[in-house]
Amino acid sequence: MTTPVLQRSRRGLSGALMIAGLALASLGALVSSPLASAEEEAAAWPEDKPIVVGSKADREGHLLGEIFAQVLEDAGFTVERRLGLGQTIITYQGLAEGELDVYPEYTGTLAHAILNLDSVPPLDKLDALSRERGLRVLKPLGFNNTYAVSMRREQAESLGIRTIGDLADHPDLSIAMSHEFIKRSDGWPGLADAYALPQVPRGIEHGIAYQALRESKIDATDAYSTEGDIQRFDFVLLDDDQGYFPEYLAVPFVNAALPEKAVAALDQLAGSLDEDSMQALNAEVSTEEQSFAQVASRFIQEQGITTEQREVSGAKWDKLGTNLIEHLQLTLSALLLACLVGLPLSLLVYRNPKVSRVVLYVTGLLQTIPSIALLALMIPLFGIGVVPAVIALFVYSLLPIIRAAITALLTVDPLLVKVARGMGLTRREQLRHVILPLATPNLLTGIKTAAIINIGTATLAAFIGAGGLGEPIVTGLSLNDYDLVLYGAIPAALLAICAELLFELFERMVIPAHMRGLKAR
Repeated sequence: MTTPVLQRSRRGLSGALMIAGLALASLGALVSSPLASAEEEAAAWPEDKPIVVGSKADREGHLLGEIFAQVLEDAGFTVERRLGLGQTIITYQGLAEGELDVYPEYTGTLAHAILNLDSVPPLDKLDALSRERGLRVLKPLGFNNTYAVSMRREQAESLGIRTIGDLADHPDLSIAMSHEFIKRSDGWPGLADAYALPQVPRGIEHGIAYQALRESKIDATDAYSTEGDIQRFDFVLLDDDQGYFPEYLAVPFVNAALPEKAVAALDQLAGSLDEDSMQALNAEVSTEEQSFAQVASRFIQEQGITTEQREVSGAKWDKLGTNLIEHLQLTLSALLLACLVGLPLSLLVYRNPKVSRVVLYVTGLLQTIPSIALLALMIPLFGIGVVPAVIALFVYSLLPIIRAAITALLTVDPLLVKVARGMGLTRREQLRHVILPLATPNLLTGIKTAAIINIGTATLAAFIGAGGLGEPIVTGLSLNDYDLVLYGAIPAALLAICAELLFELFERMVIPAHMRGLKAR
């Protein structure tokens, strides 16, 4: 019986081959015929192909993604969920590369962050520009979730701050904004210019910004106008009196080849939500501690889209076993691959100082790439899911394994090597009977270090849909639910401790006591 991760890996590899085949086929079609219409492409959708629904890591995106998934399931489609994928760059790349088929997006983000437009054009124009990229923009859900700047109500009232422009009179305020907002053209750079704001914001994960604001660690942060936590924590949204922020209408952003039956199912949601109702749904997840699936199921029933009662579980711990197995498979796959590449490579280059320095330099350079950036860069090459996550973890495992191996091989006592040579041992026999046994303690140290690094880094793989113990951490951050964060973090820490103990036990089994003492000294 295959595990979910292995199934996902196979789907990722087969999906990549399928996409490559479709690309070649489409090139041939371009030579002989004009571009196929979206309807013709939709007609070619395989009946057994699941529709992959994605979302960003924020609460509202996760909830809307679950609503999309349940509506498509009620229409008779098989749905695969890849929710909580991180920021816009990851979800858009996943959609553009064919790894996702639909995810909730906003017209302002689509115009500024994806299409790089200076303003937000009408919806039909956005759709036309998206179709040039093989994508479509469906009918709006009905609400405008615009950006805003949020403060604690009592502080804003005591300082007399009502508008964003009033912040300019208080340059000493501590402001922290989400990393994406700080960099976006429609985010902090333009906002600071429009209102002549003197503050320099710090970057902060949006999921923990409200907690920091509530505890007075910061004075202001960026917000989404429909978030349930605004009422929950009695925050106030500052008035955008210059109308800087554009309209952010929520829309299903889909693959242009999506079947028309699926498009019609999603169009049932058009106009079904306004700002107040969306904020209420978000609040149900955050304050009433209901699962995304429970809230989504009740909503589509209230809308009359389905009359069936869906069986959904609200328990947070249901997927503990699955998350743990996925995490172990990610870590062990990457570690095994790094050993298969790193150890032979070290044996090949350790005798040549120049080549070994180059190898160490290159692997060290790869280690300096921020993990979330490396995962995002993998998407155009390998899509989303298990495959890019394993490759990224493999890259991070190389340096500790190769550095420890080269150091261990070079520090074997030269006198012992000369004795072995004098005994008539060939170079291969010297390596097998003298050098490798003496180098084993430090070789294992490098592998152990790589394993522990992998266990921690693998939690970030959830941002590209690879699952593991990072999944509850990402969900917990979006919900401001620190119990759920600990649900992922504590098992990951225990795994690292277990890995340390297992390696210690293994060393005691395979390394003689006198060599373990030599290693310690």
